[in-house]
Amino acid sequence: MKDIQNLKDERNVDIQKVGIKHLELPLIIQRKNNSNQVVCAKAKVNVSLPRDYKGTHMSRFVEVMTEWRNKNLLGVDIKGCLEEIIKRLEAKSGDLEFTFKYFIDKKSPVTNLSSPMSFDCLFKGEINESGYKFILGVEVPVTTLCPCSKEISDNGAHNQRAFIRVRVSYDEDKHIWLEDLIEMIESCASCPVYPLLKREDEKFVTEKAWDNPKFVEDVLRDVVVKLRNNKTVNDFEVECEAFESIHNHSAWAYQKESNLN
Repeated sequence: MKDIQNLKDERNVDIQKVGIKHLELPLIIQRKNNSNQVVCAKAKVNVSLPRDYKGTHMSRFVEVMTEWRNKNLLGVDIKGCLEEIIKRLEAKSGDLEFTFKYFIDKKSPVTNLSSPMSFDCLFKGEINESGYKFILGVEVPVTTLCPCSKEISDNGAHNQRAFIRVRVSYDEDKHIWLEDLIEMIESCASCPVYPLLKREDEKFVTEKAWDNPKFVEDVLRDVVVKLRNNKTVNDFEVECEAFESIHNHSAWAYQKESNLN
């Protein structure tokens, strides 16, 4: 059969990224306790396309990831999977990204009741002329309490649910567990968020936030300092967004730093 994709294109345009996105498939996540969690992930994968080729072979992306899944390697060996995709498509560079919900059993602070809590996470591999880079990402819900509101009010202070989004990269011979990254992020907020709270727990989190007021700038700076002091981390991005309880907009702060070590 005639392969239209392999025909020569005359427009003289190299395409930086071409591929597929929103491919849903099961992904194996290694947990800190040496067990595995299988999650439903959405994949986005792409490669570069030289100017001479009319199109890439979209089916080969799915073929390779299906092979890795059948070998129980999908999520475990992102680099190997991406290298095979680039090889099959005769490309010079490529990206493979998975987004998924990761569940951690979390105990309430006083009653010690355990319940699963989900976190939006990301695994991403990139291969280009500089080599391979892995990126770990997570979005962590937290509570913040406004220092200004507390200072100027005779009674009470407004607080809000916020999200801290972090992406970190590190060398192949190093590792950061999602559990550890999430715990570090939560420690930088006014108070963590819990999936299950009894009255004693609610009293605890209310008073903890009151005793620990923070702007989004405070939260961001605390996360940045901890990531700077983490010798495993090479590059990072941090974003803090607070969904204001007294405004119809969010408060937001962002920081990106590279080549730290």
